Amino acid sequence: MRGTTVLPGTPCREPRGGEPPVHRLEVRLPEQVPFAAGGFDAMGPMSRADFPHRHTFYEIVHVVEGTGAHVLDTERYAVRPPQLGVILPGQVHRWEGVRGLQGSLVLFTPEFLVGGAGDEELLRRLGERPWVDLDPAAHARTSLLMGELADEYRRGDDGFAGVLRSLLHVLLVRAARMPGGRAGAPQRGLAGDFLGLADRAAAEGLSVRECAGRLGVSAGYLNEAVRAATGRTPAALLREARVREAQRLLVATTLSVRQVAARVGFGDPAYFCRFFRREVGCTPGGFRKHHDRPAPSIEGDGPGS
Repeated sequence: MRGTTVLPGTPCREPRGGEPPVHRLEVRLPEQVPFAAGGFDAMGPMSRADFPHRHTFYEIVHVVEGTGAHVLDTERYAVRPPQLGVILPGQVHRWEGVRGLQGSLVLFTPEFLVGGAGDEELLRRLGERPWVDLDPAAHARTSLLMGELADEYRRGDDGFAGVLRSLLHVLLVRAARMPGGRAGAPQRGLAGDFLGLADRAAAEGLSVRECAGRLGVSAGYLNEAVRAATGRTPAALLREARVREAQRLLVATTLSVRQVAARVGFGDPAYFCRFFRREVGCTPGGFRKHHDRPAPSIEGDGPGS
């Protein structure tokens, strides 16, 4: 991804009408490494943002104190330290009613992972279980690693980017080993590239053929590679990603159902409603009613049904 890392003082990218704001990662000079680590206070007030927003970067959060809730897409997780959370690029999240929130954060863009041994796939798998309670031993190990990452980043000694990547890899592998985690074997090659693209493709309303074009292969070859690696078709995986993106927009915005349909690649709102009901078990309007009131949209036509 290009353009995801900005210099301090650069405003966030303006979202499309009615969507949550998009936050990009600020980098320091002169190194311009797309990475940051430190406590909530060191990361600034946006680290505790209480309004729905997206990131163009990954965030790993180690919560050691506080109460309240963390809302990620359509799920709410109670803050009961010590805990470890993972937020993937494109997900919508916010902190709700938090008090005394303390801990440490690691932020990095997808390009920071270039050359990593399956780290992007590990993150995708960790994102399937994004909020975990830590036992005393896991908490101690995580605290040590988060502290080393923050210290290495702060010092910026020669070769620090390589050290950061190594420490981050250890953190991801250990997180995947935690009870209930799914370390598994990373999906390499074309299938892994498609899985990494799926959520972004859903947000942009891309088809499988358009995804194949972005990956430089034919749609038929992409289908064979993804089926061989995952046992599922690209169309099925992209369908799931489109459902996730639609759910995010229904919960986090007041975009009308027609607008949500268009955002995820459906020109016909009626067909989108049938698709959503088949996949989720209720209409888009019904899904919205069962979740918290979405954040105000900058578009004026309000929610539809």
